[in-house]
Amino acid sequence: MGLKDKVRGWIDTKFLFVIRKEEDFSVISSLSITKVKIALIIFLFLFVTFGLSLVASKTFLKAWFDPEYLETENMTRIVELSEIVDSLMVDLKQKDMYVKNIQRIITGEADGNPYTQDSISIDGVGASGNKIDLFEKNESTKAIEMEFRGVPLDFTSPSSYMPNTFTETYFFPPLKGVVVSGFDPQIGHFGADIVASENEPVKAIAGGTVIMSSWTLDTGYVIGIQHSNELISFYKHNSVLLKSVGDIIRGGEIISIIGNTGELTTGQHLHFELWYKGSPLNPQEFITFN
Repeated sequence: MGLKDKVRGWIDTKFLFVIRKEEDFSVISSLSITKVKIALIIFLFLFVTFGLSLVASKTFLKAWFDPEYLETENMTRIVELSEIVDSLMVDLKQKDMYVKNIQRIITGEADGNPYTQDSISIDGVGASGNKIDLFEKNESTKAIEMEFRGVPLDFTSPSSYMPNTFTETYFFPPLKGVVVSGFDPQIGHFGADIVASENEPVKAIAGGTVIMSSWTLDTGYVIGIQHSNELISFYKHNSVLLKSVGDIIRGGEIISIIGNTGELTTGQHLHFELWYKGSPLNPQEFITFN
């Protein structure tokens, strides 16, 4: 038998696959197949498997099998993070400028006019880093403080409201009294001085958050409140502070007691200031004090 006959015999060889019942060995089904068909089935299976693998590697398995994809994704992420960092740096610079501006307002400096001495910081800490307590509360002051901590909020109708920018902001008068010195930025007086009765409670003009509650050499006990629309109010020369930094304040709520603390005072009164975006406003244009 020659090689040709052997090859033909190999190709023509058939296999019979029979499926029988176990009980009586009766034939259920049978399949006749040659070696060529088996080879074609194996080839087709491998071809389909390869095709599916190729499609998967280019689609949902691309992140696992394609190094270029990973590099591209990493570069995209790096660019996104770089943009976020740049944005955060810009925000940080803006906030830093905003905080410095608030510090200048608190210390009484504006347009180059010093209002306090450099040796005292805004939180009552000296240049040496030691805490300074130049105004110690006496027993009567403590009694007044305890008395007014339980006083309910004043929800009487606000006296006025500011048009344009503050159309939705209502202002309560911090206290009722006589304005003895008005707003005059030319001489470095960026607020209004109101004289009232002794131990008169001072109230917040609107809701906000306390950003300062401390003592300074020139202005004594000072409390500052950050309101909406970038508006800040300051209440200076108090005898007692009833709120701390971070406290949430409602309009008309008692925050301090009128006093005569600090070197820049000649008698009991409240020095009240309004600042909008770093610029002083005339309080009498928006609030009636008498």
